[in-house]
Amino acid sequence: MAKKHKLSLSEEELILALQRRDKIGVEALYDMYSSSLYGVIVRIVVDTATAEDVLQEVFVKIWHSSASYSSEKGRLFTWMVNIARNLSIDKIRSKDFKNQFKNQELENNVGYIEKHNSTEYKPELLGVKDLINTLRPEQKSILDLIYFKGYTHTEAADELGMPLGTIKTRLRMAIQQLRKHFN
Repeated sequence: MAKKHKLSLSEEELILALQRRDKIGVEALYDMYSSSLYGVIVRIVVDTATAEDVLQEVFVKIWHSSASYSSEKGRLFTWMVNIARNLSIDKIRSKDFKNQFKNQELENNVGYIEKHNSTEYKPELLGVKDLINTLRPEQKSILDLIYFKGYTHTEAADELGMPLGTIKTRLRMAIQQLRKHFN
């Protein structure tokens, strides 16, 4: 059996293909971004089977929402990461997800945390790690909780023992700092 060649399009070609509903658009989208988006999702959702389901939902949403994407508002990858992040957070906050693990037997959960935490999200492959390392430690910890672990601002404030206003201010300052690298 021959190895399938991975598709790769420029960002502009990919956007046009998605907006025209060309089959090559969704194939290239999967080949080019599935591992990166899965990394974002599994970091928040943790359960691999659920993360795979969310990844499928992300691709469906990107496919249906591609007409609403505007390059003037930001890069395609950033737009897709936000979709993945938001759907992941929606999933872990859903009642079905919260109830999914409540009634499982103990032997089904032995080693569960270690097994699922072994999946690595590698932001260094995206260059994100280098950018985040330019931030102050208190900004890094807030960014990690809110964007990579799916905490709300209030949950992050509770976790770090800081006032909500301080969390929001430091987060805003961190985002402003990161934007300087893209302008």
